[in-house]
Parts: sequence; structure tokens; C-alpha cells
Amino acid sequence: MQKIVSTLLVLLGVWVGTVSVATAQAKTGKPRTIVTTDGEVDDVDSFIRLLLYSSEFDIVGLVYSSSQWHYAGDGKGTLYTSEMQNTAERYGERKDLRWPGTTWMQHHINQYGKVYNNLKQHAAGYPTPDYLLSLVKTGNIEFEGEMEKNTEGSNFIKQILLDDNPSPVYLQIWGGTNTVARALKSIEEEYKGTAKWEDVYKKVSEKAVIYAVLDQDATYQKYIAPNWPQVKVLYNSDQFWSFAYPWPQVVPKELQPYLGGKWFKENIKYNHGPLLAGYYLWGDGTQIENDPEHDHGSMEKTLSSGRNQYDFISEGDSPAFFYLVDVGLRSMEDASFGGWGGRMVQSDKNPYRWEDGKHVTDYNYYTNKADATFPQTRWVDVLQNDFAARADWCVMSYKEANHPPTVKLNQPQDIVVKPGQKVSLKGSAKDPDGNKLNYRWWQYEEVDTYKGKISIQNANSPNAAFTVPDNANSGETIHLILEVTDSGTPKLTRYQRVIATVIK
Repeated sequence: MQKIVSTLLVLLGVWVGTVSVATAQAKTGKPRTIVTTDGEVDDVDSFIRLLLYSSEFDIVGLVYSSSQWHYAGDGKGTLYTSEMQNTAERYGERKDLRWPGTTWMQHHINQYGKVYNNLKQHAAGYPTPDYLLSLVKTGNIEFEGEMEKNTEGSNFIKQILLDDNPSPVYLQIWGGTNTVARALKSIEEEYKGTAKWEDVYKKVSEKAVIYAVLDQDATYQKYIAPNWPQVKVLYNSDQFWSFAYPWPQVVPKELQPYLGGKWFKENIKYNHGPLLAGYYLWGDGTQIENDPEHDHGSMEKTLSSGRNQYDFISEGDSPAFFYLVDVGLRSMEDASFGGWGGRMVQSDKNPYRWEDGKHVTDYNYYTNKADATFPQTRWVDVLQNDFAARADWCVMSYKEANHPPTVKLNQPQDIVVKPGQKVSLKGSAKDPDGNKLNYRWWQYEEVDTYKGKISIQNANSPNAAFTVPDNANSGETIHLILEVTDSGTPKLTRYQRVIATVIK
């Protein structure tokens, strides 16, 4: 018995250590987050969806920033050439580039205000429009990667990183990292060389969590990585494509109807209030001012691009906040667990950096192949159904709309098991609308450290069981997901996860 307890303590020590590196969220309160955005068409669509989910996290900042694709210029005619090779070749010297301005977030927040009273009937915690408007700040926007000047936005981020709330601040990078880099640089300039520096450096490094969709300027590589190496990073370079411009080449045919024009016309764009009316789609006749490359609204361009009217364009940045929505998958405990925001693994070069990439694959059961985007793509149908339900919340009463089930475990979420042991899995769920519930237990094989399949008995009931394989080794883990889907319209899904750790 003493040996078993000692082994368990070691295992738990390893697990807790991994979690702290993998951006564990404080148990109290919703995750705090700041969005930095360059205002591309897909940012706008991501922003509209973000507002529908703003009850799920604590938005503490909304900051305009620049990127390799969008910058405002300094108003003096100064010419700039991108540091990023593909952008430099594409655009050459420019005094500004496709800059959409610094009022579009306020516009969509005002549209949110028109549906706010309806939204808050359906879920607690929706922030008031006035509060959201108070969070909008202009950061470093003059040029790609500009981080020499303190700005309203960088100072605001600095203030939050230095506040007395110790919970993580998730810095969503929808454009470049330059405004966040400027905030960190100003902290360094103020405190480095003082008696407070060591404590401030530790505090900020432990608090800041960057979720970046690609590197859209060079400031992370040039400044943040060498000067703040312990700032945690979640880096999405592959998986986001399933929600971005090339989705028809990435998403399996079986899931593409959820991104097609018919679906968006019926469920999102029309008859769902003024906020969703502003959502950009192919062939919708719209055009972002000052961005000639937002030509998706043209029917001529739509047809020549092989798209249908009202097809999805892109929400390439949405995985950054999908990650923050607690649906029971526990992915915020450890980014390698996988969830609505994708699945990343710890870098072998930097233990504070978690990445996807060609080596991080899930088995795509539509194509029967390992797929680097499938850790995100596998959730397309449930994510889109959830989006459609939230769109309904903008215009329907509580009684008319559908709401997700509440799923719970009737056992610990972390268990210790032995090879050959039969293990019970016990869960339950309630549906606020009284809908019938469908249960499914499944093994998330790609996340397991045990490399093998298990057989789950009674997998389609709240209470199931499995037998630990005889060849499972001490320290190996098996992840069991309880997935519960209601029978409402649209069907909504929530989860719980049991992690079984093997000891001998």
C-alpha cells in the first residue's frame, strides 16, 4: 500500500507540474481575456461570434492593433516595407495597408446592445454594451510590428498585467503581437534594474498567456521570446485553417454543410437581429471600407472563386476564444487535452510554449487518415450548432430557444487504475428545456499516453465501464469523454472528461 501511495503521489506531482505549464486556470471565476485585432474580415466575423459568447469569459480589453496585412500609417506619408517576406513581395513599400479604422468594434458592440436584453434571458453573465465600449482601446497601429511607442492600448494591457488579480490573462492575438510586445517592453523599461524587477517579471510571466494564430508580425520572435521566455504561449499554425479561408480544402465534405450558404442564410445572417445581420458572408453584397481585398461580397467574385452565395468566409481567430469556453472538456487545464480551441503539445525547445503543427494529428474518421487540422475540425458540427443556438438567443424567448444540457460526473474526474481492472464510469445530465438526451462515452486516443484502444461497455448510457488493458504501464493515461447531446433544435452538446492514470 505504501508503494502504491508513493507512486500515486509521484504521478500527481508530475501531472500538477504539467498543468501549471499548460496554462491552468484558477478555479474561481471566468477566464480573463484581452482581444487584440487588426480588423480583417475574418476578425469582424470572429468578433461578432465572440460577443455572442461573452457570457462565458471575462473580457477585460478590446484593443486595435496592426499586422503584416493591416496598418494605418503615421499620417506623414512615411513608406514602410514588411519584415515578413511574403507580405514584402506582395505589397512592396506602402504608407498604409488596408486599414479598416478604429470604430468597427464599437459599431458591432452597439448592434450587440440592440439584442443584449434578449441575450441575457438565456444565460447569466453577458456584459453590458457600455462596459464593452469602455474596454475598446487603440494600440500600436501605425505600421506592422511597430512597438516603439506607448499607446492607449499598450498601456491598458500593461495595467491589467500588473494588477493585483493573480488569475491568468489570456491575450488573444488576432493580428500582430506588437501591442502586447509594447506593453511588456514598457513593463521592462519601468522595472528592470530596480529592486521590484524580479517579482514583477515573475508575476507577469505567470499571468500572461498568449494565444496566437500564426505570427503576423515579427515582434514575438524578436522581442517577446528572448526577453519574456516564461510567458506562456499557445500557438495555432495549422488547426485554425478549418475555420479560415481555405476551409473547403480542409473540412471533410460531410461537415461542409455547416459552413455552407444555405446553413448560414437560415441560421445566422437573416432573421436573427442586427448583430448577426452584420456578419460577412460570400456574395452578401458588402464591402469593408478601405479594404479592396474584401471582395467576397461580390457575386461575380463568389462564383469565380467556386463559392456559393452566403458561404462562410473565415473566422480564423475564433479558436482563440473557443479555447476559453468551458464545455467540460478540461482543455484549459492542459492544452494537450484537446477541445473546442484545438489541441497543442508542449514544445521540446520551450516548455512554456504549446504548439500544433504537422506532427499534432487526430485520426480523421471521415477520410481515415491522420490529420493535422482535425483536432479543431472534429468539433465543426457541434460548434456550428452552438453558434446557431446563440443566434436564436438574439431574437427568441427562453421558451422558444434551445439551451445546452448540464453534464456532471458521479465519480472523481481523475482516477487511478490497475491493469486488468474493470472500471466503472458514472455520469448524468439534465436538460433545461426538458429535451431527450443522448449519451456517448468515447476514448480520446490521440491524447492518451497509453497507446492502444479500449472497449467501452454500455457506451451509449450514462453509466458505462471498461477494462484496463493488461499491457498498460504505470504512469500511462487513458482519457474517457462523456458526450451528451440534446434533441432540441439545433442539437447542443456538452461533455465531461475522466482521466484514468495507470499504476502497478
